[in-house]
Amino acid sequence: MQSEVAQSYEEAKKLYARHGINTDDVLQKLEQVKISMHCWQGDDVQGFLFKDQELSGGISVTGQYPGAARTADELRSDIEKAFSLIPGKHKVNLHAIYADTEEDVDLDQLEPKHFQNWVDWAKEQGLGLDFNPTCFSHEKSKDGFTLSHPDPEVRRFWIDHCKASRKIGAYFGEQLGQTCVTNIWVPDGYKDVPVDRLAPRRRLKEALDDIFAEEINPAFNLDAVESKLFGIGSEAYVVGSHEFYMGYGITNNKLICLDAGHFHPMEGIAGKLSSLALFTDGILLHVSRPMRWDSDHVVTMDDELIEIGRELVRNDLLATTHVGLDFFDASINRVAAWVIGTRNTIKGILKAMLEPTDLLKSAELEGDYTTRLALLEEFKSYPFGAVWDYYCEKNGVPVREEWLTEVKAYEKEVLLERQA
Repeated sequence: MQSEVAQSYEEAKKLYARHGINTDDVLQKLEQVKISMHCWQGDDVQGFLFKDQELSGGISVTGQYPGAARTADELRSDIEKAFSLIPGKHKVNLHAIYADTEEDVDLDQLEPKHFQNWVDWAKEQGLGLDFNPTCFSHEKSKDGFTLSHPDPEVRRFWIDHCKASRKIGAYFGEQLGQTCVTNIWVPDGYKDVPVDRLAPRRRLKEALDDIFAEEINPAFNLDAVESKLFGIGSEAYVVGSHEFYMGYGITNNKLICLDAGHFHPMEGIAGKLSSLALFTDGILLHVSRPMRWDSDHVVTMDDELIEIGRELVRNDLLATTHVGLDFFDASINRVAAWVIGTRNTIKGILKAMLEPTDLLKSAELEGDYTTRLALLEEFKSYPFGAVWDYYCEKNGVPVREEWLTEVKAYEKEVLLERQA
């Protein structure tokens, strides 16, 4: 006998079929979508390489919810719990400060061996890994500059760190059989208006040229560069602006990272995807929720997320867009934050897949804007939720809010014990 979820799905399936949408095919496509879930939500961006290091680079995490991971093993346990409540097989995004090693090693000396425990674990779990050099929260980034630093010795340290990070990323890709995306973001900038905007950008360009001088098999590692509009301590000027990295990425065939929180508060990134797609071989997308600019709130099913999903699906960009998450909230259960944000991101893509895209495009091309608007509005109330529930049940994860019961139990049995 069919479950209630399966029965509801069958009814929804019939409705969507009226417009040529095969929901079974849609769910098969959805299973191929991998979300790169960020590790730093689990421990408030502390990492394990430098104990008790204060956050810097304009990064701030607020809240004192109990249960933050204190070790790599605890963090991996929390990630496993989150993934057990999220449909599909995905990836984990690591920062360099999450090296799992007893060795006293600085950022510029990191090697793949310092992440072997992560690789072994990812193999066991069937997960891919992405990577990021950590160009913040370090004594050599205290003055707000790294790759564009005027001191060549400081600049060399960060260049060597990024070079090491690319090799680590390539090792991940080779060992796991899933291409690693290694993304470079630096906090470089001035709090007040500078006299010379060009020189720091020239230094950043030269540093990036040095970092990327060594060719790495793109089957193992893809390089990405990430911009920002402004940050705490760089309100007046950011070296790595959107225009800088867009020019650099297109010229040098690097992925350009669009982070939903790194633009003007009234500016969405969905409309940028189709523009970049014409001039690049791929895009790195960081999904976040900037309630007040780059505040990195947990991703919800808001209008911007739905528009991002639509742009990816309508323009057939899923195959060339690497979708990751970037938020951190210490005011709520950290595992729940992962589950909510990741499930919502997948939902946003599924919702777009369940639109009659071909019919809408045809109406638009013919100038039938009445049909376009009417269908878009009517499909807002189509039973998307029934398809999502079935996808969860089919993948053996909790349906609807049932996952919260498991998170609460995990909090009581595991997370609260860390406070003892």
